[in-house]
Amino acid sequence: MTSEAALVEHWRSLLTSYNEVACHLERALSEAHGLSMSEFEILDRLVTQQCEKRRMQDLAADMYLSQSALSRAVARLEKSGLVSRALCEADRRGVFVTLTAEGLHRHTAARTTHLSVLASHLQAQDTRR
Repeated sequence: MTSEAALVEHWRSLLTSYNEVACHLERALSEAHGLSMSEFEILDRLVTQQCEKRRMQDLAADMYLSQSALSRAVARLEKSGLVSRALCEADRRGVFVTLTAEGLHRHTAARTTHLSVLASHLQAQDTRR
């Protein structure tokens, strides 16, 4: 069985790796595309899941953001014209998020930056192991 010290060290190593990559992603996406890492992740999930629209609560369940953090990020995306929000007709408590054409365009441009940062940092970490 793995010792407690080894488990804690593994956990700290994961945190360090995540924080390093997240900081680089945050900076690169913000400088090149005006997006936070969370905003890019929302756009990316809308694009990659090929949904015309997605319920906010489903997005929240799939992501690492709290419901309120997700709502704030979606509000910023909506203000920038990258997504739109609409109430669910069947359940007025539900809110749908829809990717706009501008959102798809911004995602396409930012995806190259995102993949470049992931490749340079994650591949570098793999070679150190």
